[in-house]
Amino acid sequence: MSTLTPGTYEIDAAHSNLGFSVRHAGIAKVRGSMAVFSGSLTVGDPITESSASVQIDAASVDTGNEQRDQHLTSPDFWNAEQNPTWNFTSTSVSGTAGDLEVSGDLTINGVTKPVTLNAALDGVGTGPGQETRAAFSGTTSISRKDFELTWNVALEGGGVLVGDKVAIELEVVGILQG
Repeated sequence: MSTLTPGTYEIDAAHSNLGFSVRHAGIAKVRGSMAVFSGSLTVGDPITESSASVQIDAASVDTGNEQRDQHLTSPDFWNAEQNPTWNFTSTSVSGTAGDLEVSGDLTINGVTKPVTLNAALDGVGTGPGQETRAAFSGTTSISRKDFELTWNVALEGGGVLVGDKVAIELEVVGILQG
């Protein structure tokens, strides 16, 4: 693995994934991803001077079920027509390249809340055009209710149809600019 070069890395969405999972009917997990997003990662020296900014198209959800995707983008959930873009802007980075905490402000459904990603540098290499690429992964968990995503259905046997906790997993590749 090469050394991580400080600078600005534009997210290569074609080689990145923004995924999530949430409990359904109290027993299963429904998984999905956001297909359209962009942003940049600025790597500082030291790494604690790094930052990230990501914009996500709220209508680009893909759970493998068109009917469910349409329901998620409706006013019942995040009303993608009224709130077309989600944003993440980091406020601090701590740790080392292999064990990072990236804190920042996440805006979903027009509501902004602080979140912390547990992240790591997965590797650095040279792409087919001789460009420098860096891969990062990260995880966090959010409460749907914190973002005013409260639609649900009570189940006859107890519990609810959609769980509150949403697990988020990121695999992001950035291309060094300039």
